[in-house]
Amino acid sequence: MSDQVHYELFVRRKPGAQWTLDMATEIRAYALQTAEEALEQGRAIAVRVSKETLDPESREYKSISIFTKGQVDGGKPKKVQEDLDPLCVQPADLYTAHARDRIGRLLEAWLDRHNATPFELLHRPDLVEKLEASGTDLQHALQKIAIPEAEARGMSVHELIRTFQGLVERTVANLMKQFKRGALPDLDREGFARAAERLAADPDRAFLLGAGVAASIAPGKNWSEKIARLIDLADAAPSDPKARAAALAAIETPLAEIIGSKAGMADLLGAGDADLGTTLAAMTRLAGGAQVEGLIRMEAGVRTCMPELSGTAKRLSDWLAGEDFPAVRMSIAQRVLKELNGVRRLKPADAEAEIEYLRALAMSLTAAAGRILPPEDITSAFTTRSKTLLNGEFIEALLGRDRSSREEILMLIRLAENVMGAVNKRMAARWLSANVLALRFERELRQGPDSPASKLAALAALQRALVRSGLVVEDYEPLCARLGEVGGMIEADARLVAMLVRAPAPLPQKMALLIKLAMGEAGPTGPVADRAKAEAIRLARTPEAREELAGSPETMDLLKGMVQQKAAA
Repeated sequence: MSDQVHYELFVRRKPGAQWTLDMATEIRAYALQTAEEALEQGRAIAVRVSKETLDPESREYKSISIFTKGQVDGGKPKKVQEDLDPLCVQPADLYTAHARDRIGRLLEAWLDRHNATPFELLHRPDLVEKLEASGTDLQHALQKIAIPEAEARGMSVHELIRTFQGLVERTVANLMKQFKRGALPDLDREGFARAAERLAADPDRAFLLGAGVAASIAPGKNWSEKIARLIDLADAAPSDPKARAAALAAIETPLAEIIGSKAGMADLLGAGDADLGTTLAAMTRLAGGAQVEGLIRMEAGVRTCMPELSGTAKRLSDWLAGEDFPAVRMSIAQRVLKELNGVRRLKPADAEAEIEYLRALAMSLTAAAGRILPPEDITSAFTTRSKTLLNGEFIEALLGRDRSSREEILMLIRLAENVMGAVNKRMAARWLSANVLALRFERELRQGPDSPASKLAALAALQRALVRSGLVVEDYEPLCARLGEVGGMIEADARLVAMLVRAPAPLPQKMALLIKLAMGEAGPTGPVADRAKAEAIRLARTPEAREELAGSPETMDLLKGMVQQKAAA
């Protein structure tokens, strides 16, 4: 049999561009003529014709360039890309995590239609036959990967497609060969433990046990059923350390693939209609282990946000609480991080609940830090998520339209407590400043129906909340000062301190109230506290005060505390 020959025309359409395949023909003269016409008509700045000869024994093409013309050097050289992932060249390369992830993205629609994962496709002869029979799905997948790879590596698309096609053919041939030999284990018949012990010393144990696991979960009608079957296999794993390690490794790969998909996780949690916040809380509880369960018992806020796990999800959670399946825990954790770094709202219909869920997630992931995620990744994710809580749309949804100005400030303080990152804290302070300095806040406080004492106590509570909010001193001090100014106006309107001094009440009682105002407990620091402090000291120095205060040690303790606070200030 003589070698088969054809000619390929490659063109470069602009300086710095890669060579692209323009046409292929078995007629040499036609290829050369078309190359000349491409240059004359301006369709290309350079052309190259290569002779491709097929070796009938190796079934590989040998390429020889027979004609080049134009700006064949490509003009301005393109920046060399480094650290490219190596191409898959052996069937075993397709079984790596990177390759399976690429297969999952290239064949996502086809795999979804057949309720399968890349792991199953690589280990199930029946799925391979269906893919080959589909006609165009596999060819389209090869084209989708070949085009960007060719651009990145400076190779021809045609050449890469031939390379990948040969790799696929060898991989399929190896799987079908093992299947026809009867080498693929039937776990339902033989038993998982016995098969794992038999294959523990086999160099191909990962592939063979993987094929057995893939066949065992194939009858599952949905992802939850497949996970349940995988857990059943895990429960039946052998006790011998070497065989058990091989058995659990064969389970972990498909389990991580299913858990890592949105459809798989939603099916497991039964959260088809759940919002993102509830889903992430369930995922965090699923992977968090004893650390998160302990936090749920101690923190009511976390307990409210974390949904109960049941059925297959509870069984999986019990397995993940141990040391097995680290890749599954990592897959869940990466999903949580990815969503936190995204822009989807946790609670689209309830901004206030969104803050509570974000707080619960932050506490839970921090408690489990080191086990499922590095602490710095958690901090980075919540810093990114915090940005989404500080845009105008979220603030408007959080404050609503029916809150008083004081309630809005309290809500903004709650927001400031729960955002992370210096920039985000500063932005929260700006929102607070806009509300605290607003004339509306001053007017509502001064003209509101509450008593002056209640208003001053509310301002003092706002000051304390600001100090605890995590804002830097430079941001919260001016706000506290403004609250003190408003408090001074309210006290001046009601002449509260003067009325308290003249009130027909025992001196210790009056002194106690004045000291609480002076120390920022019953009223805000600032003008009110200064007036109350001055009056308290004046009353304490009167001749009759010494005898009356001697009979009230509680009041004396308050007075000493006020003096010490003044000295420290």
